[in-house]
Amino acid sequence: MNRSLWLLALCQGLFLTNNVTFIAINGLVGLRMAPYGWMATLPVMGYVVGAALATPLVAATQARFGRRTSFLIGLAVAVVSALAAALAVAAHQFWGLVAATIVAGYYSANGQLYRFAAAELALPAFREKAVSLVLAGGLIGAVAGPNLAARTRTLLEVPFAGAYWVLAGVAVLAMVLMAFIRFPAHQMPLASTDTGRPLREIARQPAFAVACLCAAMGYGVMNLLMAATPLAMQQCGLGFDDAALVLEWHVIGMFAPGFFTGHLIKRFGTLRIMAVGVALNLLCVAIALSGVELHRFVVALFLLGVGWNFLFTGSTTLALRTYRPEEKDRAQAAINFCVFVVMALSSVASGALVITQGWAWLNIGSIAPLLLTSAGLVWLRLAQRAPSTQT
Repeated sequence: MNRSLWLLALCQGLFLTNNVTFIAINGLVGLRMAPYGWMATLPVMGYVVGAALATPLVAATQARFGRRTSFLIGLAVAVVSALAAALAVAAHQFWGLVAATIVAGYYSANGQLYRFAAAELALPAFREKAVSLVLAGGLIGAVAGPNLAARTRTLLEVPFAGAYWVLAGVAVLAMVLMAFIRFPAHQMPLASTDTGRPLREIARQPAFAVACLCAAMGYGVMNLLMAATPLAMQQCGLGFDDAALVLEWHVIGMFAPGFFTGHLIKRFGTLRIMAVGVALNLLCVAIALSGVELHRFVVALFLLGVGWNFLFTGSTTLALRTYRPEEKDRAQAAINFCVFVVMALSSVASGALVITQGWAWLNIGSIAPLLLTSAGLVWLRLAQRAPSTQT
């Protein structure tokens, strides 16, 4: 554990401040500006689609310029896109807001690599703890994101426009911190250098396939329910301050376990912790279906966050064992692309389902991907026990 690792954890926290604020306000701003109600979460979807589209470009930038320069470019894009979103909201331009969030997706694609970069800042024996610690930095976003959204809601004449201006400042602060992080020296690969196995060969490994599946499904279910929460609570007669409280506890659940998830993985094994994550998500659904009082939203979304943490930290740790250093850019880009595609689908489904079918059916629909995730974990466990299989 070193200074660079702690600074990266702070950058992760500021990255999550951006994400949580986007989730808290984009759906409500979209509902106010969209031509049709079912389009309310399109600005949320735009953020994810932009990240999916930017993933190959980010991978190429990382390979060409290295971690720090690529991360700084992502933060510069965050500043520009936040300012563009503020102007679009002020002008009541719905499609301008969607376009700004698509551009902001480039920042998201960069930020999703912070957890992989954490493993490069620690000794091999401490990789799990390094990943877990940097993810724990998201606690900053847990507190700052909802409170930023609530306190800047009426900062300017147009509701929530001030939040986007503040997010630009958050990105500038992250740029300052990122400039002081010492990443391992970057070397441009030469034409004669061995670049490792092709992606299709890496992807054929059972462990890599399950890491992709669990990361994507875990993020997809979390995004499906989280993005719909402010809209669902509004439908249930609960105010925005209540929604901010629920999101705060949700993000605390997402990142507070980061201080000990790495220890749990080393003691009990990656697959066991990931299985507990699936069980917590199912418990979240059960509580959400039991009623729509404020305390049920708080408990359900908190459990959803903890379940996501176990699944996502476990998936990242599992993936680290499946590729060599020279293969990291293509392997990490493939995992993040899978995550962003599923998140894009869950973002648009989130708004459409909660507006047209309601909170209950939205939760029922989340059971299918959780069962698919469980099947993937069982399959990998059986594959690992087979003497002829290496993962």
